[in-house]
This record gives sequence, C-alpha cells and structure tokens, in this order.
Amino acid sequence: MTRWNADWKNATSLYEQAAIAYRLARKHDKAKEAFEKASKGQEMLSSPWDAAKHMESAAALAKEVGNWNEVSDFYRRASELYIQCGRAQPASDALAKGARALEDALPDEAIQLYTDACAVLEDDGKEQMAFDLYRAATSVYVKLEKYTDAATFLLRWALAADKCNATHSQCKAYLSAIIVYLYAHDFQQAEKCYNDCCQVEAFLNSDQNRAATRLLSAYTDGDVEEIKRAAQSSIISSLDHTIIKLARKLPTGDVTAFKRGATEQQEDPLDEDDLT
Repeated sequence: MTRWNADWKNATSLYEQAAIAYRLARKHDKAKEAFEKASKGQEMLSSPWDAAKHMESAAALAKEVGNWNEVSDFYRRASELYIQCGRAQPASDALAKGARALEDALPDEAIQLYTDACAVLEDDGKEQMAFDLYRAATSVYVKLEKYTDAATFLLRWALAADKCNATHSQCKAYLSAIIVYLYAHDFQQAEKCYNDCCQVEAFLNSDQNRAATRLLSAYTDGDVEEIKRAAQSSIISSLDHTIIKLARKLPTGDVTAFKRGATEQQEDPLDEDDLT
C-alpha cells in the first residue's frame, strides 16, 4: 500500500511537469491530457483542491482547442472537487468560467452552468455573491430571444435578493422582468408580473414601482410617445445595460389593443331587438 501511494505521488509529479512543458510548447491537446491525468493523481492522493486546479487547467486548454463538451465536463468536475473541499465560492466560480467560455459556442449549456453556479452559492447562503451570474444568464437568454425564460430568471434573482435583504436589487429585478415581458409584446404577462410584484411591500413603495406604473399606464392609454418617454426615465436608465437596450426599443408592436376600452369596443354591439 505504501508503494502504491508513492507510485501515484511520483506519477502525478511527472504528469504535472509534462503538462506545464506541453503548455509552454503550445501543444494544447497533450497538455490537456497531462493535466487530466495529474488531476486524477491528486484525487488518488486525497488532494481534491489540487485535483480541481488541474481540472480547471485542462478545461482552459479544451477551450483553446475548441472541444466545447470537454470544457463543460471539466469545469463541472472541477466544481465537484471544490465542493468536496467544502468551498462553495471556487466551485461556483469554476461553473461560471465554463459558462463564459461557452456563451457563443453552446449558449444553452452556458445558461445551465450559470444556473448551477447560482444554485451552489444559494445553497451556501451566499445569494449576494451570485448577482453577477444572474445578470450574465439573463443576458444570454435575451441574446437567444428567450424572453419568458429571461423574465423568469430575473424573478429568481429578485427572490435571492430578498433573502439577503438587497431591496434595491430586488426592485430592479422586478422592473427588469416587467420590461422584458413588454419587449416580448406580452402586455398581459407584464401586467400580471406587475400585480404579483406589488404584493411585495418593498416594491410597492419603490421608485422602480413608479417607473413600472408609468410605463404600463402609457400602454393602457395607447400612448406611444409616452411609452418612449417613460422608457427613458432615470430609474430605467439605472438598470443593467441589457435591459436598458430593450427598454429603449419599446413599444415593439401595436399598442392600440392594450388601450383601455379596446376590449369592449371589439365585442359585438348589443342588438336591442334580440331578447334571447
């Protein structure tokens, strides 16, 4: 047993030296393979922290050679190893690195990695550390034109902000979700979202609520110019850049259907002679 451990120790050291040498020589595939084996060696030596570091190095090299599935697999494995060490922050960071690397090549997988990275921090009671991850995932959803998913993720961000008493971030996330629904030209869902958010006292008394009220009122008035003015407000201008860009393009369709009284006008007129 002693010799077995010593063999792993020597082998791991050689793999580490080989990985560094290959990386310096820009032989990315060989370096990646050596870091994988060095990671396995550190696992066998009961050193999950070093194993995770080597796995992250392998993931970075997988990115260099465009092996996107390995990028995801290696960063996920690194995250698992950090969790074995009881270290939530680096575990989340590893997933986030994978997500950033995959935003263009595999955007759906990037979103999943961002989501999992948020969950790692939430499970550790560190919701506030996940705010940048929520922001990044929302941006990818918007790029993919998955607006309902983007709004849902913003509402999840609001819930996380509530848990750590970040009221300002919570209210901004609520307003952002309403704007995303309006950009998708789903006024009914935007209004429902607004009504739900108004059940939260912090939002009810906020500047973000007033901005949302002004925007929705402009829609129900069918006033395109007022919608544009409302979207330029300082409150909306303080939101994340992705949301500001959406707000600046409002309205995205015909708003006459949302005008107060439009529904009644569309109904059939009453026939006074028809008593049935």
